[in-house]
Amino acid sequence: MSAGYDAVVVGAGVLGLAHAYHLARRGLRVAVVERHPAARGASVRNFGMLWPVGQPAGERYELARRSLDVWRDVLPDAGLWHDPCGSLHVARHADEEQVLREFAAVGDRPCEVLNAAEVVRRFPAVRTDGLRAGLFSSTETCVDPRQVIAELPAYLARRHGVAFHFGTTVLGYEAGRVATTGGSVAANRLVICTGEDFRDLAPQAFAESGLVRCKLQMMRSAPRRERLGTMLAGGLTLRHYGGFAACPTLPAVAARFDAELPEYGRHGIHVMASQNEAGEVVIGDSHHYGDAVSPFDDPRVDDLILDYLRGFLNLPGLTIAARWHGVYAKHPTAAWVAARPAPGVLAVTGVGGAGMTLSFGLAERTVTEFLGDSGMTNDE
Repeated sequence: MSAGYDAVVVGAGVLGLAHAYHLARRGLRVAVVERHPAARGASVRNFGMLWPVGQPAGERYELARRSLDVWRDVLPDAGLWHDPCGSLHVARHADEEQVLREFAAVGDRPCEVLNAAEVVRRFPAVRTDGLRAGLFSSTETCVDPRQVIAELPAYLARRHGVAFHFGTTVLGYEAGRVATTGGSVAANRLVICTGEDFRDLAPQAFAESGLVRCKLQMMRSAPRRERLGTMLAGGLTLRHYGGFAACPTLPAVAARFDAELPEYGRHGIHVMASQNEAGEVVIGDSHHYGDAVSPFDDPRVDDLILDYLRGFLNLPGLTIAARWHGVYAKHPTAAWVAARPAPGVLAVTGVGGAGMTLSFGLAERTVTEFLGDSGMTNDE
């Protein structure tokens, strides 16, 4: 590594790239250090959904909307594919339809409940049998996470002068110097955005953070000619996202799921689908929590996901071209964790499954607070 920097960001996943963007926009000399030849963690193993609709009203939803605004500036400027296709939650039971209507009635976000005929007219891939309604939100945008994470570094280097050091591991930070496998470099600040690997550089802060690991299983289809027209979610998703938590009917829906679909609850399964530019449909997912999550995938989980998907979506001749699992860090109650493990050091992680949705808005906030904290204390 060469000359010194005002800030070094550790990790080239979406949260690290977002912090590098906001630091550089403030006029700082910024470097990003990534230990792998390319980022390969949770940031490339997701649906590519920029998904404000799932966030609870208030701070989290506003942060998601701010993040989306930044994405809408960055994506066209970087020449990256994106589809402002919105989202559709499909209801196949009366109680699910009631939750959708309760959610829409609050009126705090742009969405509408469509009857069954309207759903099928606009989105012909949705199954007609048993369909009751759908909640359409125009806000959500789809990206290809593999493309975004692979190509944003070149954009940040070209447009904002961010330096990237791939295949380089940060070993430590002390007295304004970052020690790496590529040598030592002067840096006024260190920002750690290493996801579940947060503990490697800040073990004490990680131990005190309350974070847990979450493993999920996902799949991707072979390219399909027909377009879904939107990103889709089934009824199980209603109890997964906090945006629906305040709906009065949701507890009854969750109780029915537990009675009728107990295996889905045991594996933390809810089912969603997005489609990228190539026509591949990304399908998932499951949620298993704890440090002892297995490195081995369970084919039964994939079967359950696909069975539920086929219940609300017609994908004739579906061929699964890829299967994988991802692991991310999540806090049981907080939407993210921001720690100050040492003077001049900020660690941000724990965005869970909302990394694509929250990262640019969250990074804007944490960068503002970090740069404004001249005392650089150790409080969180």
